[in-house]
Amino acid sequence: SLGRATSFNAESVKVFYDKLDEVMDIYKFSASQIWNVDKTGVSTVVRPSKIVAAKGKRNVGAMTSGERGTNVTVVTAVSDSGNTVPPMFVFPRKNYKDYFVNNGPPDCIGVGNGSGWVTDIEFKNFMQHFIRHVKPSNEYKIVLILDNYSSHLHFETLNLAKENGIVMLSFPPHCSHKLQPLDVSVFGPFKKYLSVAQDAWLRNNPGKAITIYDIPKIVSDSLPVAITCTNITKGFQKTGVYPYNANIFADDDF
Repeated sequence: SLGRATSFNAESVKVFYDKLDEVMDIYKFSASQIWNVDKTGVSTVVRPSKIVAAKGKRNVGAMTSGERGTNVTVVTAVSDSGNTVPPMFVFPRKNYKDYFVNNGPPDCIGVGNGSGWVTDIEFKNFMQHFIRHVKPSNEYKIVLILDNYSSHLHFETLNLAKENGIVMLSFPPHCSHKLQPLDVSVFGPFKKYLSVAQDAWLRNNPGKAITIYDIPKIVSDSLPVAITCTNITKGFQKTGVYPYNANIFADDDF
C-alpha cells in the first residue's frame, strides 16, 4: 500500500534503531529478554495453496469453504531465544465462551468482541497472559517490540507493562512488514501450513464448511510447524533487531 511505501523510509527506520540502541545500552538485554508481539488474521475461507495443473487445462479449482470468510485474529509473542507465548484468539462474537478454544494449542486463550479485531481490552488481556507466561519483573526486565497501534499503547496497558518490568518499544507506522520478526519469518510459513491444514480439514469433513470454532484446532495443527526456533531467530536477525544491526537495510530497500 502507499502508506507502507512512504512510511518505510530511512529516517523513520533510523529513529527505531536509535531507540533500540538506547534501550539495549541501558538494560543490556540478552536474547531471551527481547520479545516481539504481533497478530495475524485467520479466515474461515481457504486461500488455495499453489495448484499444479496439467498444461493446457484452464479450469483448475481448489476446494474452498464458503466464499466470504469470517476472520479470527491470532495474537502471539516470541523471544529471540526461540521461546513463544501460547496464542490468543479474538473471535467476532460478543459472548465469548471458553469452549471456543477447546481444541486449540496448549495454554492458548480466547476472547470475543463484535469485530474480531484487537482493541484496548483484548490487548490488555493478551498482556496479562504474556506476563503470566514470561514472568517479567522489575528485577528481570524485558523489551517488547510491537506495532504502534493505539490499542497497544493504551494507558492501562502501558501501566501494566511498567509495573511488570516490560519496556515497550514501538515500530514506526507501516513498517512491520520489514521490521517485525514475526512478520518477516514466522507468519509467511504459518500461512502456507495453515492452507494445507485447512485443505486437509475440508477433505476430512466432506460437504462441511470451516467455521470460526474450527480455527483453533487448525491453528494448533499449523502454527507449531512455523513458529520454530530457527524461524524466530532468523526473523530477529533479518530485521537487525538481534544481533543488533542498524545497517541491515541498504538504500535500495527503501
